[in-house]
Amino acid sequence: MDVKSLEKMIETGRDSAMLRLALAGVYQQQGNLRSALEHLQSAVQQDPDYTAAWKALGRVQLDLADTDSARSAWQQGITVAGKRGDKQAQKEMQVFLKRLDKAAIPGQK
Repeated sequence: MDVKSLEKMIETGRDSAMLRLALAGVYQQQGNLRSALEHLQSAVQQDPDYTAAWKALGRVQLDLADTDSARSAWQQGITVAGKRGDKQAQKEMQVFLKRLDKAAIPGQK
């Protein structure tokens, strides 16, 4: 779907965390990271237990060079994934955090 169709769904009252995640993905593909960020923040606000939204939020924040916010999003996502039993998402975000930590330490790969 395109941005206009997804935005229209929100305007007509069919807003949801899943819709916001989809819209954020389109914006991210277009390089509009600020809009993607806005919709991902809305997604986790609407559904704080939506692990995919936490994972995507951290990635966009990292792309915007906001490493502290990315770390926080992934930490929250790991907690949520653990409570929900979403082992795959939990492992992925743990890997993202390890990579982030390694990038913060000069000379480590």
